[in-house]
Amino acid sequence: MAEQLDPAERTGIVRDGLGVGIATGAYGTSFGAVSVAAGLDVWQTCVLSLLMFTGASQFALVGVVASGGAPMSGALTALLLGTRNTLYGLRLAPLLGYAGWRRAAAAHLVIDESTAMSVTRESRPAARLGFLVTGGSVFLLWNLATLVGALAGTVIGDPRDYGLDAAVGAAFLALLWPRLDTTRNRVVAVAAAAVAIGAVPLTAAGVPVLVAAGVALLAGVLRTRVERPEVGR
Repeated sequence: MAEQLDPAERTGIVRDGLGVGIATGAYGTSFGAVSVAAGLDVWQTCVLSLLMFTGASQFALVGVVASGGAPMSGALTALLLGTRNTLYGLRLAPLLGYAGWRRAAAAHLVIDESTAMSVTRESRPAARLGFLVTGGSVFLLWNLATLVGALAGTVIGDPRDYGLDAAVGAAFLALLWPRLDTTRNRVVAVAAAAVAIGAVPLTAAGVPVLVAAGVALLAGVLRTRVERPEVGR
């Protein structure tokens, strides 16, 4: 018999997922405006959000194009930033337990927010609900906001002037804060932040995020080796 979620837990997961979806999806207006300003038309901008659906990669691509770079360079930069989603997928696959077409469909919703809202759950039903509500709401609102931003970009200017970019950072801080409950987690967070800040003047936009993720991965590998029980001599 499938495990059932407590109504209060279900409500809490849905509320949190929708909150993250609204905060993150609203920033799609900024991408829409920036993309049009970079030279893409409204439909190209909307197709990027629909098919690529990973904000960092989308901004990287239009940023390269806007600075005069070749489209292929923009695509490679976007691909580099998107590699972290592959790592997310490896973590989520056994947790969510989807197979067949459901697994393929879920792969499109593997983003920072949906991953964060599922890996912290204590059961598969809770993880799936957090993943689907967060990923689905971000997908819907991001695409709607992209269209609005692309259509209104030349009228309202860059939505970053209205502080919408702060909403994304606030959402991530809200997700991160409860995880800083141990000295180890706090040390890893500080180390990752320090490395990312140091990489900013030395690397292309977006790369510091990957470098910081590498710090966390290294910490995870070292922890696994330390905690792994010895097997015979």
